[in-house]
Amino acid sequence: MLSKNIINVSLNQFIRNFSAVSLPESHLQLKNTCRNFAKKELKPIAQKLDKEHLFPKEQIRKLGTLGLMGILVSKEYGGSDMNSLALSVAVEELARGCGGTGAIVSIHNGLYAALLNKYGTAEQKRQFLPSFVDGSSIGSFALSEPESGSDAANLSTTATPVTDGWLLNGTKSWVTSAYEAKAVIVIALADKNKGHRGTNAYIIPIPTKGLTIGQKEDKLGIRASSTCSIFLENVHVTTDNLLGKEGDGFKIAMSSIDCGRIGVASLGLGIAQASLDCAIEYANARKAFGGSLLKLQAVQQRIARMALQLESARLLTWKAAMLRDDNQPFIKAASMAKLSASEAATAISHNCIQILGGMGYVTNMPAERYYRDARITEIFGGPSDIQLLVIAEQTAKEYGYKTR
Repeated sequence: MLSKNIINVSLNQFIRNFSAVSLPESHLQLKNTCRNFAKKELKPIAQKLDKEHLFPKEQIRKLGTLGLMGILVSKEYGGSDMNSLALSVAVEELARGCGGTGAIVSIHNGLYAALLNKYGTAEQKRQFLPSFVDGSSIGSFALSEPESGSDAANLSTTATPVTDGWLLNGTKSWVTSAYEAKAVIVIALADKNKGHRGTNAYIIPIPTKGLTIGQKEDKLGIRASSTCSIFLENVHVTTDNLLGKEGDGFKIAMSSIDCGRIGVASLGLGIAQASLDCAIEYANARKAFGGSLLKLQAVQQRIARMALQLESARLLTWKAAMLRDDNQPFIKAASMAKLSASEAATAISHNCIQILGGMGYVTNMPAERYYRDARITEIFGGPSDIQLLVIAEQTAKEYGYKTR
């Protein structure tokens, strides 16, 4: 007979497992709110945003009024004070309507607002959160460099100490929303003798003397979000700009990357779900061989695999988000989620085009846009090759071994 303690442990474990497939009521309400917003506000203009590379300024403002630009920010500074699972749910539903908008919301929340909320001083939060949370301003995060993408410990952007602070010099690449941003978090090397322990994080308003925003990259997908380089030439910052403590830069960067991978996974889920929606709706309406395409076994098999990949990736993503919310180790789970969801987005959008046939290849149908949007999810936040290394390293670590 099981002891009472074992029964309690088993019940708690059951509740935890059950929650992985049944969202709390608050999150279901959030999901419905975001789904309705995406359907009414994003889906009708997604093609125009993509084709003309337009930033969805009005839609971002409305998302701010709904509390979706400060999901991880405390209510004291205007945020919603929710959790990573909530952000994942929101990003997926918004990306279902527009991948570019989903990327904007994900990166602003996870790599800007959340970092300010966690590491910022009271004064920094007062200056750099309220207007960013209400949707009137956008924040950005600058870590990658021309010679340092996934190798975040090998930075060339320097922060040279001076009497009253530091002078920042270098180039940051692939900065999402840099063109529209009113502030940026920059990771720079202040003491190369200390290696990654010599890096600092700085919060810098835009515009600032010596900081220049490069031209927008002409990208394959998620074109509603801008991607630019940032050039720093003797940008003067003081301790008022220092985010966290001296030497915290690498730690802040790594925490943002792990959180960001859940965001990328959520973005991939939204694109994948939109692709599945499109494929099923078209297959049901398209008549061939005496009936709808949906009645063909070959099409059914494609749809079955698409649904399997999507649901598997979603569960991995929710697991990673819940582990983070529960202050449990989540590095491995985040990489698994990111790898699974990004590959699912590419595969499902590919199969969507296959089901649509020639109509999947033309721009007046959304299938080709989903395919283009999906590709970046396997690249930013660390490409698939990096995720495999992280997963292997963390798995070996669980056995007490090292991979390097």
